[in-house]
Amino acid sequence: MSITRSAALQFRPDAVRSGTHVNLSAVRTDGARLWIGGDETATVERLTCDDPARPTAYGQHVSYPLGELVDLPGGPEDEVDVEGLARSGPFLWAIGSHSAKRKKPKPHHSDAKAIKRLAKVRPEPSRRVLARIAISPDGEPVRETADGHRSAALGEPGLLALLADDAHLAPFLDIPGKDNGFDIEGIAVHGPPGQERVFLGLRGPVLRGWAVVLRISPRDSDGELVLRELEHGGRYAKQFLDLDGLGVRDLCPQGDDLLVLAGPSMALDGPVRIYRWPGAAHLDTPDMVRRDELVLEAELPHGDGDDHAEGLALLPDGDLLVVYDSPAPERRPAPDTVRADVVRLGGDEG
Repeated sequence: MSITRSAALQFRPDAVRSGTHVNLSAVRTDGARLWIGGDETATVERLTCDDPARPTAYGQHVSYPLGELVDLPGGPEDEVDVEGLARSGPFLWAIGSHSAKRKKPKPHHSDAKAIKRLAKVRPEPSRRVLARIAISPDGEPVRETADGHRSAALGEPGLLALLADDAHLAPFLDIPGKDNGFDIEGIAVHGPPGQERVFLGLRGPVLRGWAVVLRISPRDSDGELVLRELEHGGRYAKQFLDLDGLGVRDLCPQGDDLLVLAGPSMALDGPVRIYRWPGAAHLDTPDMVRRDELVLEAELPHGDGDDHAEGLALLPDGDLLVVYDSPAPERRPAPDTVRADVVRLGGDEG
């Protein structure tokens, strides 16, 4: 195993009450700051580390409601299900899962009620968020910075409208994410402001063992993001990755490479791996990325019903910070604290 140490993440009491600290789904470093997303709220969280060169703890928690920064498709308190964060130039990018949701039976339900709940699937418009948040020089998310960088969200047509006739993805748009349905769980941004290429990793669907990554190119148009046409004429491109049957759980850029956190598309505990996708940011990357074109960097631990790795963030020394959803009790040394893992790339099992 290539885990070298842990880092403690400390949250404010209100985040503990809402369960944000045990529902971590996205993470990105930003110098001494750490941006975190949870899958049960409509906020992004900012923590600050003790030592930027070798962080062992993050605190000074501040929570920022997304609805105060951009117009959301749902209500300001509706769950956005933030599943990916990216930091590029003057912006923090956030992506919602875009997935439908199936009712979950609970232990106290009768068989009849449990079966009835399993039949209920509802769309979740509040999850259909792609937001680009302007960050001020002092690290505050704002609607507009002093030098004119504006926060914006994707307008119409949204991603689901564009994919409605897609031969590979359209059949999965109404299927809940945990049923191998359409589910975005990672975002990476490459390129200078105004020329960004945005990669979206799909947890599902996994098609005959192949995971899917979408590439789009959002641009600001009067305070709203629109998707411009790509080099081939469409407004999105698809690439298929052989991740040994796993889906994408996060994407993390390192130079021109992308690090891919891979895990099961459905409600399973593991396996969980980190792959390197060399040269992914280049436009000449093949549409079919075969297993021998990827590098296995690490195998990550997983629990039995807990410890689900959900986010990767690159630390200044080149190690990776990994955060977990549903952390096991040993990851929670105090009610307001959870422990993330620090992973050495190219470790013993890479």
